[in-house]
Amino acid sequence: MKTLTILGFDPGRDKCGVAIMNNQLITVYHQVIDAAQAISILEQLAAQYAVDLVVIGNGTTSTAWRQQIEYRLSQVPVMTVNETNSTLEARDRYWLMYPPRRWQRLVPQSLRVPPRPVDDIVAILLIERYLNQAHNTRDVAQDHQQLE
Repeated sequence: MKTLTILGFDPGRDKCGVAIMNNQLITVYHQVIDAAQAISILEQLAAQYAVDLVVIGNGTTSTAWRQQIEYRLSQVPVMTVNETNSTLEARDRYWLMYPPRRWQRLVPQSLRVPPRPVDDIVAILLIERYLNQAHNTRDVAQDHQQLE
């Protein structure tokens, strides 16, 4: 199966989450970015990492964001995935990626709040959701070929 480079995008009004992964679930980039600079950053990342596909969450602002992405990254297909409960899941994933230290280990995980926004981790989860959905329906490479 061909390796695909996928850009995950968690759209927001003030800040957005961005992640770059391949279909073997190797994360090569993730960052929370300012929404005002998002499109230009997405263009830079798409060129730098030779992105094959953009996965965007289906939240409130996603339609407008998707239109902008499709216009500015016209050669890259855009897929929308369900982002229900992704922020809560990202908070849990944060503590797996960055285990608590010292006294924080004593606080139950359900009461811990990550010390930074987790929108980039949401973007990772969106890519994983897309890959799981694609795996359950058909091969991701076939899906990508149909998008071309």
